[in-house]
Amino acid sequence: MAQSDYPLAENYYRNNEYEKALQIYQKLVDKSPYNTTYIQRLVDCYQELNRFSSVDSLLTLKQKKNKKLTFYNVLLGYNYERQQQPEKAIKLYKKAIKSIDKNANYGTTIANLLKNYNQLDLAIEAYNATAKKRPKSSYGFQIAQIYGEKGDFPKMFESYIDLVDKIPSRLKTVKRYTAQYITDDSESEINIAFKKALLRKSASNPKAIWNSLLSWLFVQQKEYNKALIQEKALYARDADELASIVNLGEIAFFNNDFETAQKSFEFILDKTNYPDEKVNAHLYLLKIAIKQEVPKIEDKFETVFSEFGKNENTLPIQVEYANYVTFVKNEPENAQEILEEAMSYAKSKFQQARIKLKLGDVLVFTGKFNQALIYYTQIQSKLKSHPLAQQARFKVAQTSYFKGDFAWAKAQLKVLKGSATQLIANDAVALFLTISDNEPKDSIPSGLKQIAQSDLFSFQNKNAEALAVLEEVFVDFGGQPIEYEALFKKGKLLVKLKKYDEAILTFAEVVANDAEGIYNDDVYYEVAELFNKLNKPEKAQEYYQKIIFEHPSSIYLVDARKKFRKLRGDDI
Repeated sequence: MAQSDYPLAENYYRNNEYEKALQIYQKLVDKSPYNTTYIQRLVDCYQELNRFSSVDSLLTLKQKKNKKLTFYNVLLGYNYERQQQPEKAIKLYKKAIKSIDKNANYGTTIANLLKNYNQLDLAIEAYNATAKKRPKSSYGFQIAQIYGEKGDFPKMFESYIDLVDKIPSRLKTVKRYTAQYITDDSESEINIAFKKALLRKSASNPKAIWNSLLSWLFVQQKEYNKALIQEKALYARDADELASIVNLGEIAFFNNDFETAQKSFEFILDKTNYPDEKVNAHLYLLKIAIKQEVPKIEDKFETVFSEFGKNENTLPIQVEYANYVTFVKNEPENAQEILEEAMSYAKSKFQQARIKLKLGDVLVFTGKFNQALIYYTQIQSKLKSHPLAQQARFKVAQTSYFKGDFAWAKAQLKVLKGSATQLIANDAVALFLTISDNEPKDSIPSGLKQIAQSDLFSFQNKNAEALAVLEEVFVDFGGQPIEYEALFKKGKLLVKLKKYDEAILTFAEVVANDAEGIYNDDVYYEVAELFNKLNKPEKAQEYYQKIIFEHPSSIYLVDARKKFRKLRGDDI
């Protein structure tokens, strides 16, 4: 009967049909007199129907039959609370907590009920009383959550850290829940509270795990240099801890902190004896050198190939070399030969896919779109939902956009907007908006075809041609919304060409002409960065400050605030 009646009773209860639910719960309690779920629901129904005396009679009778069931005091207390008699309620709550000293079996039940009734301080008291009687058990997680509900973040973090101290295996869980509160803003009151709690614990009870948590905090705050200090401290304790430094170096690289990335991979090269770790470190050092336009990069590639050879182990470096030869040296035919040789070393479908992705890029660079699409489609069909397949789908969309096939590009981008790979999802959304905001209506030209052509030229490093196409947009579509996008792209191209003063003037036009201010925070950030490069800190400060005060929801806010403070001379 219980199996069939309980769902029906729950359905009535959730639909506020308390009288119908009550009748079924009464039968369920008669059949199972010690089932606390049924009793609680029965009590709830009585209370919703304002039958408080029935609750009192039911629970008093239950307690007489079994005095050990002290958690009924909490239910009775809440019954008084519903009747606007808080003094009687608190008295019974306290009585329930006091009973834990003699019988801790219902300690967690009492604590949970108090939490459900929003008696948060008393719930903490009940958990602590239970913990004293059961020293082998841990209630730090529950207590931390309650402090979070109260908004008492210092005590919440203290509880989480105490939990990790007692049970180190809960570290991942604590990180997951703490991440709900931590932001990338190191000035945040919550971030500061977490850092202080960690430093206090580290001072009173030094352990490697505190360095690990501090490193994690600094990564969330994008302070990768500080994270590296913690990771080196961990390595000093345990020489097997290089993997976390590899991970940090990669994160720093993808967030354009090339200084910290370089220090990380140089440290790995100095410490590791494993060839695969050495090859990976060299790969990122080469990527950093390319980004920073270090001279004689080809010599660096040759040095690595001389030491490690051209084989399966160095495939990522061969692919990176092909990328450099194409997009920096402008020698796509040479790059194609490099990749075809690399394919002969590839043994897995994933290695082949990475090479085919780059081959597709080289073919797009040379204008051979259909051949490129064949490679991208092969990757999609062979790897399905793998991140490499997602990359390939984005390349299909981008190539279709370059070709002017906007409908097919949008179809691919719609799928990718929910991509598990955040970077791809962001790129997909940006390109989707470019197309959907500017696509032609009723076959009337909108300038999107020219924007796509300019983007293709930019991809091919034909920057002068890209600028020339944008000038056509200004002539043919001036005053239309697409003009603002064209102006912004012109500014980015001028930055690429290192024509910084011209870029600043172009970005100023965007702000002056864009009535809705869609690009304003992007422009302010670009201009601030340019003034930094031009060694004009006062002007850079001015534009970072515009983001801070005029665009508080901007994705650039935290970075702008940090850079503003640094230029101002604050100790960060």
